[in-house]
Amino acid sequence: MNTKQSDKRITALYARLSRDDEKDGISGSIQNQKAILEKYAKDNKLPNPRFFYDDGFSGVTFTRPAFMEIMELAEQGMIGTIVVKDHSRLGRNRLVVGQLLEEDFVRLDIRYIAIMDNIDTEKGISDIVPMQDLFNEWHAKNTSDKVRKVMQSKGMSGKPLTTNPPFGYMKSPDSKDEWLVDEPAAKIVKRIFDLCVSGLGPTQIAKRLRSEKVLTPTEYWNSIGRKCSKPPVIPYGWVADTVSNILDKQEYCGDTVNFRTTSKSFKLKKRLERPQEDWQIFENTHPAIIDRETFELVQELRKNKRRPNRTGEVSMFSGLLYCADCGEKLYFSVTNNYKREQAYFFCSAYRKNSDVCSAHYIREKVVDQLVLESMRRVLWYVQSYEKLFAQRQLAEFSEKQKKELADKHRELDKAKMRVREIDGVIQKLYEDNATGKISDERFATMSMSLENEQSELKDRIPTLENELENAKVKTEGLQRFIDKAKRVTRLEALTSELVHEFIEKIVVSAPEYKDGKRYQEVAIHYNGVGIIREPTAEEMEEYFQEHISKKPFLKAKTA
Repeated sequence: MNTKQSDKRITALYARLSRDDEKDGISGSIQNQKAILEKYAKDNKLPNPRFFYDDGFSGVTFTRPAFMEIMELAEQGMIGTIVVKDHSRLGRNRLVVGQLLEEDFVRLDIRYIAIMDNIDTEKGISDIVPMQDLFNEWHAKNTSDKVRKVMQSKGMSGKPLTTNPPFGYMKSPDSKDEWLVDEPAAKIVKRIFDLCVSGLGPTQIAKRLRSEKVLTPTEYWNSIGRKCSKPPVIPYGWVADTVSNILDKQEYCGDTVNFRTTSKSFKLKKRLERPQEDWQIFENTHPAIIDRETFELVQELRKNKRRPNRTGEVSMFSGLLYCADCGEKLYFSVTNNYKREQAYFFCSAYRKNSDVCSAHYIREKVVDQLVLESMRRVLWYVQSYEKLFAQRQLAEFSEKQKKELADKHRELDKAKMRVREIDGVIQKLYEDNATGKISDERFATMSMSLENEQSELKDRIPTLENELENAKVKTEGLQRFIDKAKRVTRLEALTSELVHEFIEKIVVSAPEYKDGKRYQEVAIHYNGVGIIREPTAEEMEEYFQEHISKKPFLKAKTA
């Protein structure tokens, strides 16, 4: 390349400052780097200097806006020289830096200068440079490890690890770790949850928000001056993923959820989802936007996704009906004439293979009628005879089940005690073996047998604890059901919200025909309590008379 042509090319003065560097005070400010770079270019008469900088970007990644711009210009033959303050500003990934110096810059005929490290590729690359790259990478790893430990400690203390609170919250002016409710945004969050409870899925909710011209989270944050990513082209461009992300966040219940994600390496910025059992959850750390019951209801609804059929119709019962014979869900369908009153459910296994099961056909309006009538009777029962209802439901826990639970409690206590005993026995065996009281072979046989027994007990303990916890949950679920039932004052018609709030599942048996009439058993399982044996008409009369007998005024009046 001749000198005239070379003089036209740009001298890229590149500065970088990572957040970690800023904290540690390692590299000075961007302005300081700029001053050093411009002075060097001037003193050395480097042609066409242009300043580029990346503020807040780690050295281990090379997808930095300014650096990528430099490389794009370089591929076009427009960059002649790249100048940095020190070699670590180029990057802290030795493999990538090595490729840039030894391959890319050579191919593109680019001179590279690191002022403070006395590196100038025009004079050749010293053998020490690869060692510098290695030390720069070690520094990045060491910094990453320190940050990880700090974040680990902070996360375990219950403080939120996320840099920015979720949509609906804002940081307190008094403490960056304290979240306050952002009322305008919180109203949108509440609306999203309400729409989900009413029967809409994420795609439908996003469509509704777009039509109502509701600002997206990014657009809203930009409108109030909160620094965030580039706003979308359409300010109301809600998408299903954004809605799903909001519906999944337990933070809206008032909880802090830490360690949702992790990364495989300090060189990779991509975050990977952790298993839920690895999350650290701290309850009631900030004001709730969504009550816990509504949040749990939404999670249950999302497990049983109600997808529209090909006609675009969705039933409030979709995801709740199950086949009594094969256990598969019942599929919602509308006949070809698209009359909603003709809508029906049938076994999804039968739909795939008619030899596997039978249709278990049942009309949607029949399900609606059965559930409505059942809920009316159950709600009246609970509201009128709360204590009797509770006693009956608990009595469903038969004497046999109570004895089984007592046995499990005893088994659990014995298992835990035996695990501790085995630890002591193995220790004693080890001491006897060490002193020669028992042989190595005897020690190996006995210790292996004890360790196997201990391992089996350790596997059994969580199972027992889970079974006992389920029994406890049953009692707590009963009280929650009673509280919910008492809030419903008048049931005129079913809504999706009511159905999913009260109904766990509906099991539909195959129809039977007797004397030319069609009979079909439908078992309604209520959330928290299961199947409720509703009182007969005779029992209701008996309860009523008993109720009156305990009210002297009413008794005298009826007499």
